[in-house]
Amino acid sequence: MTITVHRGAKEIGGNCVEIATGNTRVILDVGIPISELCPRDEKERRREPSLPKVPGLFGDGPKVDAILLSHAHADHTGLLDKVNPAIPVYLSAGTSKMLQAGSIFAGGVRLGRERTRTIAVGQPFNIGDLRITAFNVDHSTFDCLAFLIEGDDRRVLYSGDLRLHGRKPGMAEKLLKGIWGHSVDVLLMEGTNIARTGKACVTEEDLEARIRRAVELSPGLVLAAFSPQNVDRMVSFYRAAMKSDRELVVDVYGAWVLHLVSGQSRIPRPEARRGIRVYYPRYFEQSWKRKNLKKVHDKFLADRIALPEILTRPDHYVMLFRPSMLRMDFNGVAPARSHCIYSYWEGYLERDEWKNTRAAFAGEDHAFTTLHTSGHIFPEDAVRFIRAVGAKQVIPMHSETPERFAELLPNVRLLADGEPFKL
Repeated sequence: MTITVHRGAKEIGGNCVEIATGNTRVILDVGIPISELCPRDEKERRREPSLPKVPGLFGDGPKVDAILLSHAHADHTGLLDKVNPAIPVYLSAGTSKMLQAGSIFAGGVRLGRERTRTIAVGQPFNIGDLRITAFNVDHSTFDCLAFLIEGDDRRVLYSGDLRLHGRKPGMAEKLLKGIWGHSVDVLLMEGTNIARTGKACVTEEDLEARIRRAVELSPGLVLAAFSPQNVDRMVSFYRAAMKSDRELVVDVYGAWVLHLVSGQSRIPRPEARRGIRVYYPRYFEQSWKRKNLKKVHDKFLADRIALPEILTRPDHYVMLFRPSMLRMDFNGVAPARSHCIYSYWEGYLERDEWKNTRAAFAGEDHAFTTLHTSGHIFPEDAVRFIRAVGAKQVIPMHSETPERFAELLPNVRLLADGEPFKL
């Protein structure tokens, strides 16, 4: 068995890993690096994403038997529209739903059903002479996976992106139980936060409490800025709203995500009787007919709320918010006494759209607060998880400081992008 980290050995995102035997090749994730997903200016924004050099994946070369997706974030899936369309894509049911929502509302990659194969978590399946088992892991989007890959009498565990401080710590326990009693030769381990020191490790439960306090102290409309696909964060804002005697207002994107995942989890449906109303932003009103989204448009009409109703009782609502709404829905002016709670990665604040948004909330009559916790494992948890796996060797990736692993743990193997490693 040979492992090749084609991209992601020394940067965050852009994951593209090959596991190969003499007869079978599978690719783990096909993402765009975070550095390319966060362009500094309009010129960089218009550039085509760079492609790692993987024979047979984007052009001619030996056959690639399958692509395995860990989750729906663009730094793991953003190049799906560039790969050879004959390669089947294996993914969880939830990842399929998140990709579908992203393709409708966020310009994400659209996958045809003929290309996809839905994975049953915990049930081994074969691709060529590789045996693969998927395990759920907790991350900042829905239904994420780690993969155990077995072949040539070797066992490789690919962590994907994961954390232990979210709402579902039992997922990691179940993964460890699933591999217990069998030696793991290599752990491919994400390390986004491995060099993070001196910062508070905030759990999702801690964050919910902080959001609730912020909501309770806000005199007017609370504008909640977070990704609709971060379902755990949606739950945090929903609970904070309910406990503060407010209703949560989601846009159609957020409502569609809730609709998709409610049948697969205990997440509430977007219904007024559950304390959730649906707002139709101007951008959606202007585009749904052109995009043939009548089904989506009509789905939430019974629970729809208009902006005048929100502004009549602003202290009764927590409203999902994005920068485009400031310009298109609020005419460039933040509502009086409103409070924007920013709950994304702080790196996005360097984008012009967020700089302009912060400026709009800079007056004495407004507030702008960052309340967030990472979707990625904290260093102490990473060391604990790695020791529990007990792999013979650890290959760091998805990190700008992979060498930090070698300072914390033995048996760490640092690879360069494109460097084959034979087990």
